[in-house]
Amino acid sequence: MDMKRDDELTRALIAAIGKGLPLEQKPYAALAEQLGCGEAEVIDGIRRLAMRGDLKRFGVVVRHRKLGYRANAMVVWDIPDTRVAEIGHAIGEFTFVTLCYQRPRRLPDWPYNLFCMIHGRDRDAVSQQVDQIAAELGLQQVNHRILFSGRCFKQRGAAYRQPAQALDG
Repeated sequence: MDMKRDDELTRALIAAIGKGLPLEQKPYAALAEQLGCGEAEVIDGIRRLAMRGDLKRFGVVVRHRKLGYRANAMVVWDIPDTRVAEIGHAIGEFTFVTLCYQRPRRLPDWPYNLFCMIHGRDRDAVSQQVDQIAAELGLQQVNHRILFSGRCFKQRGAAYRQPAQALDG
């Protein structure tokens, strides 16, 4: 591939992934068709952007409310520090948990060090799922809270600017 075509493809790829990947079984192939190149070129282009540090994050933005999930909750747990990694991995294995991560406690006001996100159709369903986690992992006596979202903030993918290397060509 010549340098000029590579720069043009890089610019087009940045613009396209900034809008989001197509929701198709083969999103890279669909993107390649849109850009007039091959699927391997799209994958290699994304890989190059990531390796150069021009692409920092690459993931899915799910608009839960549009899918009918109205009860979105962050569940916070006060897990003993010696078990937080083990319990965090176990919680992350539940199919209804979309993310799980550790954060430092902010004592004395905030004793929680493990956070997980659950999206449900209603609050009762989410509460039942939290009860399931507690029962299956023996966490019934562990201090935790379910923090339901009060409002939905704008959700969008990352906005990318053209990398300097691509613009200098």
